[in-house]
Amino acid sequence: MRELVALTRRELLRIARNPQAIVTSLLLPILYLVLFGQAFNLNSIGGGQVPPAYFLSLYRGAPNYFSYFSAGMAGFIAVTATLFIGANVIFDRLFGVLKRTAASPASATSIFGARLIAGSIQPIGLAFLVLGLAILLGRLGLAGLSVTASLTAVGAAEVVLAVVILSVMFASLFIAIGFSIQQPQTYFAVVNAINLPVLLTSAALYPWGTMPAWFQNVASYNPITLAVNVLRENLFAGAISYYPYDPAVYLLGLSGWAVAMFVIATLLARRALAPQR
Repeated sequence: MRELVALTRRELLRIARNPQAIVTSLLLPILYLVLFGQAFNLNSIGGGQVPPAYFLSLYRGAPNYFSYFSAGMAGFIAVTATLFIGANVIFDRLFGVLKRTAASPASATSIFGARLIAGSIQPIGLAFLVLGLAILLGRLGLAGLSVTASLTAVGAAEVVLAVVILSVMFASLFIAIGFSIQQPQTYFAVVNAINLPVLLTSAALYPWGTMPAWFQNVASYNPITLAVNVLRENLFAGAISYYPYDPAVYLLGLSGWAVAMFVIATLLARRALAPQR
């Protein structure tokens, strides 16, 4: 435990001492919300003649596309921000930092755990920054996130838990891949081969009602979809429920994904950090 705490503290200090990286990481969610999110005003379809019930069905209870998009962006950014956590492992290997850490008395579990704990903080923070910024934009007269449900303490806990699980599960996988791969070019090729299909087959950005049935079936089992379903069910409410299950069921499915991914990540990390004979 002492090794884990010491290594985690070191990783957090490295993040805090690099404010340029923090500022740069904030630009992506800001650009998505201010440019991409504001540009798509799908509620203007039909010149205002389309019944509001149509859009509620299209966005699964969200009052407008930006609100639907904002909740999805929280899940989207929680995943994309974890890509660079694994990349840091690659660069630490190139600069000899990882070799010195592996030669210390710290166990492989402590080394992996410290990077996972410290590295997960940033994507979790960015996800909630997206939600806060989306609400703020509405106060500034732009399209903004409209929370139409009475968010309870249980609902807030479910939202936080969904974001944390999603961030930690992908962070663990990408860190383990970083431990297992030697070159940055190979790392980014591998993680993009994982990251892009997962993102593009989720309901993070696409309006649910525009998807063909087969795509909805695929998206229903996607871990990002499971996480954003928890957010949307708790943020948007109406007389009709557009979700077949309660948020707790989606959290259970997301937890199953997390356990499977964490087992894979642990096996990869242990193999990569095992002493070379």
